[in-house]
Order: sequence, then C-alpha cells, then structure tokens
Amino acid sequence: MREYPFYLGGVASAMAASITHPLDLTKVRMQAAHDASMLHSMATTVRTAGVFGLWDGISGTLLRQLSYSLVRFAAYEDFKKRLTAASDKPPSKPQLALAGALAGAAGGLVGNPADVILVRMQGDAARPPAERYGYRNCLDGLWKIVRNEGPAALARGWAPNVVRASLMNASQLDSYDVAKAALLNAGMKDDIKCHSAASFAAGTIATTVCSPADVIKSRIMNASGSTSPLRAIGHALATEGPRFVFRGWLPAWTRLQPTTMLTFVFLERLRAAVDATRDI
Repeated sequence: MREYPFYLGGVASAMAASITHPLDLTKVRMQAAHDASMLHSMATTVRTAGVFGLWDGISGTLLRQLSYSLVRFAAYEDFKKRLTAASDKPPSKPQLALAGALAGAAGGLVGNPADVILVRMQGDAARPPAERYGYRNCLDGLWKIVRNEGPAALARGWAPNVVRASLMNASQLDSYDVAKAALLNAGMKDDIKCHSAASFAAGTIATTVCSPADVIKSRIMNASGSTSPLRAIGHALATEGPRFVFRGWLPAWTRLQPTTMLTFVFLERLRAAVDATRDI
C-alpha cells in the first residue's frame, strides 16, 4: 500500500467544505436557532445578510478542516497500518471501524477550538443583536474567546464533539473503504464513478449515525453560559421530544453528502497527482 503526504485529507476536506459551506451554515442555524426548515433558514440568511451571508464563518470552516480533518485522515491511515503491522492481510471491518473511531477522537480533540469558533460564527446571525459574538474571522474569534472567557472556553463541548467525531470517522472513513473495496471486487474500475458511489454510501451512513451527537454538540457550543451535556439533553427532551436528536437531518445529509463525495473525489485526485509525480 502506497503512502501519501499526511496533509492530503485536510486539504481535500478544506476544498470540499469551501463549496458546501452554505449547507453547513444552514444545518447549524437550524440546530441552534430552531429555524422551521432548511429553505426557510437559507432564505432568512439571504434576506438579512445577502447572498454572501451564506458564507459567514468560512474562515472558521477552513481552520476546522485544516485541524480536525487533517488529523483524522492522517491518524486513520496511521492506525490502519499499526493494527495490521503483524499481518500482510488488509484490515478487517472491525479494525477499520476501530481505526476510524480512534482517529476521529484525536481529530475531535485537536479541532475542538476551531469547532467552537465555527459554530458561533455560523449561528451568530440567528442570535438577538445584543447577544451576538461579532467575530470578524476565526483568528479574531480565537482571541476574543481567550480574552473574554479564558482558554478553557475553547474546550467547550469537547465531550460530545469527540463522540461525534469518533462516530463520524467510524461510520464515514471505514464505510468508504468497505464500499470502495466491494465495488472494485464487483468489477468497477478505480475511477471517479467508483469513488462517487462509495462516498455516497459513506455520507448517508455517517449522517444518520452522527446526528444525535451533532445536534447536542451544536446546542452546547452555541451557548455562552455553563451548560452541561445532561442539562442540554434534558431541556431539549422536555421541550421538543426525543426526535430533537435528528433535528436538521435533511440539511445535515444535504451538506454532508456532497461534502463527503467531494472530499473523497478530491482526495483520490490529490493522491493520483502524487502518484504521477512519483512516476516521472
């Protein structure tokens, strides 16, 4: 198995997230601000902030992908090699899931500060004017959080974030590998059609598995007070019922599906470019 630069996953994720950022913005605002629907949320954003308002918080998105996604992709490949070091066989499905969960936890920890900033930047327009954070960009947000709330605020929501990241990786990266292997075994060529089909399956599985942790994470990170995960869950259950954990599933799927597909297609293209330079 060929090795590739550790940063390719982060670069591919940043490329994909730049395109699908408006969908991620809409998902967060639905989860945090209780917007009625995806279209209503997007229409509200355009009406109040203009079309470019759909890219509010883009610097936070890039910071997140170049921390969280860079680490999770790099760690996933490393854990796969470590788990199969004593064998010449390819990793099994349980090994892939374990590698994905461990890598996701590592990425979630490293990327938590960027996640806090991103969630706040994306949800800011939905807050009352007097309660808005007003971060100009991710670096301004980082500075203001540390100055006004202390460094510990950057760890806000780290527990559900790590859980969500573990679930995401275990359900997205390994399902892509499994689906791709199955398609290749079925006779498909290792091309963009195969990559797109495998990533489509990975995106749907990951959205469903991650929705509960994703909703709770957004609620906690968007709050400025001391809100514990249990308190957030209890309040949501009392006011919205158990279905709240799948609130925003459609925009989450609509965002994650193209993001997943673009990420893996970009990643495969970047790997192909690296291979081309090796063959020169």
